[in-house]
Amino acid sequence: MTYRAPAANIEFTLSHVIGADRLTETGKYGEATADLRMAILTEAGKMAEDVLAPLQRAGDLEGAKLENGVVRASPGYDQGYKAIREGGWVAVSAPEEFGGMGLPMILTTAVNEMMSSSCLSLSLNPLMTQGQIDALEHHASDEIKATYLPKLIEGSWTGTMNLTEPQAGSDVGALRSKAEPNDDGSYSVSGQKIYISWGDHDLAENICHLVLARLPDAPAGTKGVSLFIVPKLIPDENGEPGVANSLKPISLEHKLGLHGSPTCVMQFDDAKGWMVGPENGGMACMFTMMNNARLGVGVEGLGVAEAATQKAVAYAMDRKQGRTPLGDKGTGAIIDHADVRRMLMTMKALTSSSRSIALDTAFSIDMSKATEDAAWAARAAFLTPICKAFSTDIGNEVAHLGVQVHGGMGFVEETGAAQFSRDVRVTAIYEGTNGIQAMDLVGRKLMDGGEAGKALLGEIEANAFAAANDALGVKVSAAATQVAKATDWMLGTDTLNDRFAGAVPYLRAWGLLLGGHYLLKAAEADAAHLPLARFHISQLMPHIPALLAAATAGAEQLYALDAEVLSA
Repeated sequence: MTYRAPAANIEFTLSHVIGADRLTETGKYGEATADLRMAILTEAGKMAEDVLAPLQRAGDLEGAKLENGVVRASPGYDQGYKAIREGGWVAVSAPEEFGGMGLPMILTTAVNEMMSSSCLSLSLNPLMTQGQIDALEHHASDEIKATYLPKLIEGSWTGTMNLTEPQAGSDVGALRSKAEPNDDGSYSVSGQKIYISWGDHDLAENICHLVLARLPDAPAGTKGVSLFIVPKLIPDENGEPGVANSLKPISLEHKLGLHGSPTCVMQFDDAKGWMVGPENGGMACMFTMMNNARLGVGVEGLGVAEAATQKAVAYAMDRKQGRTPLGDKGTGAIIDHADVRRMLMTMKALTSSSRSIALDTAFSIDMSKATEDAAWAARAAFLTPICKAFSTDIGNEVAHLGVQVHGGMGFVEETGAAQFSRDVRVTAIYEGTNGIQAMDLVGRKLMDGGEAGKALLGEIEANAFAAANDALGVKVSAAATQVAKATDWMLGTDTLNDRFAGAVPYLRAWGLLLGGHYLLKAAEADAAHLPLARFHISQLMPHIPALLAAATAGAEQLYALDAEVLSA
C-alpha cells in the first residue's frame, strides 16, 4: 500500500468546515481562492506521494550518520529535500518581499500534513526552517533579515532551534550557555545544546542556529536569556557562506524512531553570532518560533495518523481471517468484523478531528494577521495548545491502533505499521510536552477570564443549535455545556495546582468536543460525512463527562501517596 495525499478531503475541510473562503474577503489573502488552494494541494500531494513516501522506510533502515564531524543524511534524502526546495514548499507562507509566496498558514499547514504523512523524518527539516523564518521576520534587524531570510526562504540554508541543555529541558531558564560581546557588534557564543533536530546535515549550503544564551551579568531565569543567530558558515561580504564557525555536532542521539532525522548534541565554542531581538528578550522572540513549531508538531501527529489509517484500512481490506458476520454481503476480509470496524472508525474520526483543529488554528492565525483583530489572535492562542497536544496524542493512539489492526504483522517491521508508532512517539514530548501544553491551556490561556474559550463555546453552541440533524446537535450542545461548566470551575478555583491536576483531561475534553463540532459541520455540508459524525458524537464524545469529572477533581488525590510509597 502506498500513501495517497488527501488533497480533496483537506480542501473540503477548508471550504465547508473551516470557512476558509472568508480569507479571500480580506485584502491580505484575496488570492487564496478554492481553485488556488486545490491547485497547490494537488501539486504538493504529488511531491509527497512520488518523491517523499518512497524515502519513509529507507530513512528508518539507514538513519543519519555522523562521519568525521559531518552528519550524512539518509540515502535519497538529498533528492527529497531538493524536491521540497525547488517546489518552494518551505516558503508557502513566508514574506513575499524576501522571496516567499505570502500565502496563508492554512496552506502551509496542509502541505506540512502531506509531507509528515509521507516521510516524517525529512519533513522535520523544513518545519524547523519555517519556524526560524517566522522568528526572524518578527524580531531580527533589517540587516539580519536581508542576509538570512532570502536564503532560508529559498531553502538553500536551513534553520534550527537551540534551547535544551543537559540540565535545562522544560526549565529553559536554567540554561548556562553564554554570549560575550565582541568589538564588531557580534557575540561569541559558547555552550552545549542537546536534542537539536537537523542540527547538522549535508542537504543545504548552510545551517543557521537560533541559540538561547546569557549575556554577562544577565538576570537569573528566563528574564536573563537572549537570542542569537549563529551560522555554521559565517556569511561573507556578499552574504554567501564563508569561513567555518566554531561549532559542531559532537554526537547523534540513538532514538526509538525518527532515525532519518539527525538529533544532534551541538557544541558552541566562542562561535560567532548576532543578537536577534532585545537584550534579555530572547524568550519572547523564541516563543514566536515555538508557537509556529507547536502548530507544526500538531500537524506531524495528524500526518502520521492519516498515513497509519490509510495503511490499516488497506490491510483490513485485503487480509482474510476466519468467517465474517457479513457473509456473502461483505468483502470476506477482516474489515467485515465489528471490532476491526470499531478501530478503523475511531482512527478516521480522530484523524478528521485533528485535521480540522489544525486547520482552524492556522485559519485563526491567518485571520489575525489579515484583520489585526485581537479576538482572532486570542482564538489562535487558545487553539494552539489543543492542536499540539490533542493531535500528537491522536497520532500516537491512531498509530497504536494501526498496529493492532495488522495483528501479528503489525509487530513485524516489514509492514511499516510499527514505524508510524515509533516515529510519532516523540511528537507528544518535544516543543513542550503535552502536559505542559495542557497547563498552558488552563493557565495562560484562561488569564483572559476564559473569554477566548467561551467565545469558541459560543460558536459550537450556535452551530449545534442550527444543525438540521437535531439528535446530533443536541448531543454536541450538551457536551459544550459540560465543558463550559468545567471552564467555570477552572476559573473559580483559588489553587493553580488544582487546575494543573486536571489540565490533561480538560484539554482532551476540548479536543473531543471540537471534533464533534467539526464533524457535525461536515455532515451538514455533505451527507456522506454523516456516518463518521454520528460515530464520533455517539461513541467518542461520551468520554467527555468522565474526563471533566477528573479535570475538576483537584490535586488532593494525586498527592494521596507519599513519594516514598510511590517508589517502594
